[in-house]
Amino acid sequence: MLHKIDLIAADDYLWGMSIPYMGIIIVEQPMASNSRPLSPHLQIYQPQITSVLSIMHRLTGIALSVGAIFFTYWIVSASYGGENFLFAQTLFSSWFGQIVLWGFTFSLFYHLANGLRHLAWDAGRGYELDKLRLSGWLVFSFAVCMTIITLIIAYSAAKGT
Repeated sequence: MLHKIDLIAADDYLWGMSIPYMGIIIVEQPMASNSRPLSPHLQIYQPQITSVLSIMHRLTGIALSVGAIFFTYWIVSASYGGENFLFAQTLFSSWFGQIVLWGFTFSLFYHLANGLRHLAWDAGRGYELDKLRLSGWLVFSFAVCMTIITLIIAYSAAKGT
């Protein structure tokens, strides 16, 4: 059973009895049971583009942090010799490594575009509902297009070597 904790001052009364000493005591009292939900959230609200993009912004920030660790590993492996660098190259050339690089590339462009969107908001622009939706779709479209363009250029350059 849930309990709440009350702080009672020395001159207060506890169940009709005076507390005989100065100071504060802690009294546990049972809380009233409440069967209502804490707040309506995922069961009630439909995802909106602004909430989805906000969650994506946080997730891409985390992905960029993890990607920075992978990038650091790749750079440092080169300084430890050819065998270590070959292992890193093999890792990033695998299908798993390619998916990680694609995700990192998308995260980079998405976080960049959404960061510029936030700068516009800091300047007091783009708060109207139609502009919020438009800028959200533009951010996502920019990230997808730039990711595709970057991957096309990267794979074309890799085939040329």
